[in-house]
Amino acid sequence: MAVIKANSEDVRLLARLMRAEAEGEGEQGMLMVGNVGVNRILGNCLDFQNIRDMNRMVFQNPGGFEATVKGYFYQRARDRDIRLAQRVINGERVWPASNALWFFRPAGDCPATWYNQQNTGRFKSHCFFSPSAGDCPAVY
Repeated sequence: MAVIKANSEDVRLLARLMRAEAEGEGEQGMLMVGNVGVNRILGNCLDFQNIRDMNRMVFQNPGGFEATVKGYFYQRARDRDIRLAQRVINGERVWPASNALWFFRPAGDCPATWYNQQNTGRFKSHCFFSPSAGDCPAVY
């Protein structure tokens, strides 16, 4: 059962985002990027108020994803990536991105906070940051 509304175009869009942002991090890293995207739609909080659909989430500006300005993002979604996107749309959560709204790839160690949000952990090159349950209860 899906945790957000998503049609087949939405699934393909999320699949392209996951691949473009984290293909080098493998399937688990791609799932984590998907978690962040789904959480932004679910959350309706902080920087993501009124981000209620896939298109708005992916192309949010400012505050959106870097990958959308690169050509690789615009390649067709692959079957494997579509299956991964459907898994996160269906509610699969992967720590440390389970409740995260942000991630980035620092040059060194992950900072303890980023934009006042707590670091929840690192996976390969990416650090993940989650709001408090009080600031954004819908992602918990």
